[in-house]
Amino acid sequence: MRKISILAAVAAFAASPAMAAGEGRVVANGGIVFAGGASEATIGAEAGYDFDLGDKAFVGVAGGVKKILADGSDAFFEVGGRVGAKLGDKTKIYALGGLAFCCGSSDGFAGVGLQRNFGNLLLGNIEYRRIIGSGTDLNFVTVGLGVRF
Repeated sequence: MRKISILAAVAAFAASPAMAAGEGRVVANGGIVFAGGASEATIGAEAGYDFDLGDKAFVGVAGGVKKILADGSDAFFEVGGRVGAKLGDKTKIYALGGLAFCCGSSDGFAGVGLQRNFGNLLLGNIEYRRIIGSGTDLNFVTVGLGVRF
């Protein structure tokens, strides 16, 4: 998974001449996390920047935090990237990956998502991501609302 983060960073730097055509975002999200037959609610936030790769594709970097709403649960801090396709002017579909840090260790994550822009500033998204740990894998399904800049 570290290779995925490194590749995303290299791709982002390679795309830096297109930075003026890119897009920043800040998103608050909530949803459900499930593993081993149990489920809990989760909340989080993420900030990132997407670099345009022409009219049809993009690559992005992001960092965020997720909190499982259960007593004694620690927050997960995440850093990673996403790569995807633009479906018209308002919709993006993407794969994501990176590292999640919690409780003194780091685990890789991978997932998919869909982002839809509303007007000039707002966006909504839905994502699935799986944190692949040494113990039980965690599955997050979240919906988010954010702003673009």
